[in-house]
Amino acid sequence: MSDGNEELTGIRHDLGNGSVAWGPCHVGKEAVIGANCSVGALAHVGSEAILGDGVRVQGGAYVASICELGDDVFIGPNATLLNDRHPPSRDRGKWLPVIVESGAVIGGGATILPGVTIGQHAVVAAGAVATKDIPSGEVWGGVPAKFLMTRDEYESNRKEGSDE
Repeated sequence: MSDGNEELTGIRHDLGNGSVAWGPCHVGKEAVIGANCSVGALAHVGSEAILGDGVRVQGGAYVASICELGDDVFIGPNATLLNDRHPPSRDRGKWLPVIVESGAVIGGGATILPGVTIGQHAVVAAGAVATKDIPSGEVWGGVPAKFLMTRDEYESNRKEGSDE
């Protein structure tokens, strides 16, 4: 028996421009992947999805076809960005992309419904369900998601427990 490293090591796929995907995962046809991105193992990035520079899609996350992520977006593990309000519509003409603007954070296990826009530097908390647009610089959580605090308050809370 081996030391186990072979079984535990994901397969690294170079996507160009400093971007990587960790297999097994799915990157759909005509998806656009910016520079310095990372797609985690078991993640799904659908066809024609657009990922800006510096995007991180964690393991198990699902980014549906035609969704658009700006620069420096973080998608937590097992988060889901949907595109079909009445699945399975089987009609791409009815699909609505999720738009996640630059610097936004989608927490692990969060769900973003089709057609929702997450504003710049907004945060959707882990496990939340975003049913409507989230304004820039705000943190929303819960089911359905509601306003919790500003991004500045969030950052302050993050730093309280750190060594900084």
